[in-house]
Amino acid sequence: MMKWIFGLLLLGNVVFFAVMQWGSALTVDNSNLPMQTPLNADKIKIVTLLPALASAPVAASAVSPLSTLVMATSIPAVSNVPPSVPPTCMEWGEFSSGDLQRVDKLLAAIKLTDKTKQRIVEYNTGYWVYIAPLKTPAQVKQKIAQLKALDIEDYFIVKESGLWKNSISLGIFKSEDAANKYLAKLHDQGVRSAKIGPRASKFKFSIFVLNRLDNAQATQVAALRKGFPDSELKSVPCN
Repeated sequence: MMKWIFGLLLLGNVVFFAVMQWGSALTVDNSNLPMQTPLNADKIKIVTLLPALASAPVAASAVSPLSTLVMATSIPAVSNVPPSVPPTCMEWGEFSSGDLQRVDKLLAAIKLTDKTKQRIVEYNTGYWVYIAPLKTPAQVKQKIAQLKALDIEDYFIVKESGLWKNSISLGIFKSEDAANKYLAKLHDQGVRSAKIGPRASKFKFSIFVLNRLDNAQATQVAALRKGFPDSELKSVPCN
């Protein structure tokens, strides 16, 4: 009987101990406990490094080939070489007798002889300014002396047999207007015996062809042309 009483007391103590140890954990509802929210969860970002970038360090002075290409193509090269000026080719004419010789000397004075050629043009009819035929060679010589005294150097003595032998040609012109202008100039210089008339024979005139002049040389030729207002100076294609 005593054994049964002892056993019941022992069992009671065990149950009491168990209730005291785990009873509150078994009876409390854990679903009502508040869950802990992660700190700044919205600011957390997952970063994935590329294997090549993660494994190899980048040098601070490194420049990619693409950026070098962009810089090379976007920045134009600066050249100190001035642009070349194409040469100028010109024709200046038409000249005969004294004017021809004067222009030839002027071009030689500015050292253009090696860049100058002459082209001949012919006309079947024209006009000339002249002094009528003189009777003797002595009279011709005397008239030439008078012309030189008046600073007239452009003349030509006709020596061929015929109607105009011993006449003095002072200039040959394509048009009557040009001949009249020159006759007026001679009158102003004191030449009173000069006349104007048609000439039914071939007249030859020279045109100066100026090849590959630089800008300074072309400017010099243009300045010379002012001394020959009846002449024509024009640009032509270079050969």
